[in-house]
Amino acid sequence: MATYGATVRWARAEAEDFAAGRYSRGHEWRFDGGVAVRASSSPHVVPRWSDPAGVDPEEALVAALASCHMLTFLHLCSRAGHVVEAYEDEAEGIMARREDRRFWIARVTLRPRIRWGSAPPSPEAEDALHQAAHEECFIANSVRTEVVVEPRR
Repeated sequence: MATYGATVRWARAEAEDFAAGRYSRGHEWRFDGGVAVRASSSPHVVPRWSDPAGVDPEEALVAALASCHMLTFLHLCSRAGHVVEAYEDEAEGIMARREDRRFWIARVTLRPRIRWGSAPPSPEAEDALHQAAHEECFIANSVRTEVVVEPRR
């Protein structure tokens, strides 16, 4: 099988008081293709020390689920003979507290809007394509978060 990697880099600024928790959570993600992304803790979690311009891990999880679903959906549409011109998803993740009091991303809702380049499938057939995409998505198969697909038509 394949192996995937990312390099995560962070360094403390000299004036930051690490022991007191007063340090920037901003860091960098670097991927094998050379793309570097500014990352940070979520401003919802560590408001004062987060970089709101950075992508936080919670957003990245939502984006990974949405991206994997989209790529799988496009593949299935192509195989079924449907032409997709554009796909947009306004995905949303909800953080909640589990029974053991720990936080987690409990639910991710995908809201894909598809612009078809051919006759669109029936709503039922489109829903079946989304369900198959969800079942085949590598990322969805890797998490215990509830993933819901609500197509926008």
